[in-house]
Amino acid sequence: MEQTIEIPKAEKRLNGDAPAKPKTTVVTGSVALLDALIAEGTQTIFGYPGGAIMPIYDALYDYSVELQHILVRHEQGGIHAAQGFARASGKVGVVFATSGPGATNLVTGLADAQIDSTPLVCITGQVFAHLLGTDAFQETDVINITTPVTKWNYQVTDAREIPQVLAKAFFIARSGRPGPVLVDITKNAQLQTFDYEGYVPCHHIRSYRPKPIVRKEYVEEAAALINAAERPFVLFGQGVILGNAEAEFRVFIEKSGIPAAWTILGAGAMPTDHPLNVGMLGMHGNYGPNVLTNQCDVLIAIGMRFDDRVTGRLDKYAKQAKVVHLDIDPAEIDKNVKATVPVWGDCKETLPMLTALVSPKKHDDWVAKFREHDVQEQAAVIQNELHPTCDTLTMGEVVNLLNELTGGDAIIVTDVGQHQMVACRYARFNQTRSNITSGGLGTMGFGLPAAIGAKFGAPDRTVVGIIGDGGIQMTIQELGVIQQYGVGVKIVILNNQFLGMVRQWQELFHERRYSFTDMVSPDFVKVADAYGIPGQRVSERAFLKNALQTMLDTPGGYLLEVMVGKENNVFPMVPQGCGVAEIRLK
Repeated sequence: MEQTIEIPKAEKRLNGDAPAKPKTTVVTGSVALLDALIAEGTQTIFGYPGGAIMPIYDALYDYSVELQHILVRHEQGGIHAAQGFARASGKVGVVFATSGPGATNLVTGLADAQIDSTPLVCITGQVFAHLLGTDAFQETDVINITTPVTKWNYQVTDAREIPQVLAKAFFIARSGRPGPVLVDITKNAQLQTFDYEGYVPCHHIRSYRPKPIVRKEYVEEAAALINAAERPFVLFGQGVILGNAEAEFRVFIEKSGIPAAWTILGAGAMPTDHPLNVGMLGMHGNYGPNVLTNQCDVLIAIGMRFDDRVTGRLDKYAKQAKVVHLDIDPAEIDKNVKATVPVWGDCKETLPMLTALVSPKKHDDWVAKFREHDVQEQAAVIQNELHPTCDTLTMGEVVNLLNELTGGDAIIVTDVGQHQMVACRYARFNQTRSNITSGGLGTMGFGLPAAIGAKFGAPDRTVVGIIGDGGIQMTIQELGVIQQYGVGVKIVILNNQFLGMVRQWQELFHERRYSFTDMVSPDFVKVADAYGIPGQRVSERAFLKNALQTMLDTPGGYLLEVMVGKENNVFPMVPQGCGVAEIRLK
């Protein structure tokens, strides 16, 4: 039932009949916008002011108690921070930006949020309506620019539209398969006054069905396949987390006894040390899950989209298996991998239905095969990465020590590159919403602002940003946010003095022709000090554990630069153009 938030509250008739029509009050479009945000539960906004959004910022001056605004240093930093906030908290992230370059600086983050299904509402200012199309100062056609990278967008030119449009924006952003929404508001609409009757949240839009109708017969067919399977295998992705279905998923796995592997965005939906958690899928995933994908007889995909980094060559992917695909987005069914049985719907609803029909089983011999492959990977890769005998530090041993000191309870936010793959492989996640990374778009520069946003989204949890020397320099100015607001983010820069992932490919596939990947960086500790953030550099194993502990124990923000081997590679690896069973251990 819809609730109406009125300003002021409606008076009720003295005789106890139905309430009278709410009293109206005259407000500006800017005030109506801010009241909409409050009604939707928004408490934190990441933004950067400018001319075309100045009326909204002027109104925001009077809302310092209700709304916390975080002044970022670049709009891209703002939207990545909102992504980190949304991923850590499960709430909708909110961003403000001005017109022209302010709006276009959001595009990378919008694309990132769209492909990774992150709920955002982005508010951009726009020039006066009568100037639209005249190439006015800082005018861009933000609607057409952002249409391909948003779930929905809309331009407001009349203040009276603002309450209804904001209600739709939040409903679309958070419902079904979540995603980013952008609302562009002309300056005249921000300034315009109108008779405001209150805010009504949106719960339905004609022609928009966020959740497909669950077809019980497909659930029954899926259960029959699973019950008859001898070597069933579950692949789970972020859809389990987005659907708040971690508990339902665990019940399904434990009743069916099926081994389960995760995509990088699915990490944390199931505790890392669960006996049926067999590791990470994909190009740099674990050996067993990749090889045995091509030996299972039933493949059950839950809340994942069969990305190319998971499947490798599709013509060599799981051709022997019958495929059950559970997903809330019908567009993902049969897009890359043909499903034998499609199960449309929210996995929080479909998983209990499926669990009720599957037989309690154990697949001990099948699970043992994964453990046999673990032994091979341990000997060939993991032992050398986590417990090296060489003089240089490895990324893996840094992550392993961090596990030891945090107990696997920290939120780990990564940028993109070798450090990302190492962190996703070796970090332990005891809780959901603990692994925040740029998955589908692979956005360098994501890590630092996303870690800041994650700390605002989960202030009581330890947040560690693991970032490469390349990615940190793309958004390093966001250290200013840590300085200004005292954000308690711990930053670990794994510095190999290279654009490491590109260098690895150049080594393996381009005859060590290191074309423009050797990187000279500033003294990051001095840069942090200039922002008032304590830090240190460590390059020797004897000092690493103490340095990590000092970082965790120091109140507020901290930057730890760790010098790691320059030409260390991340293995296992599925080379591009190969099938998952062709994964290399070295």
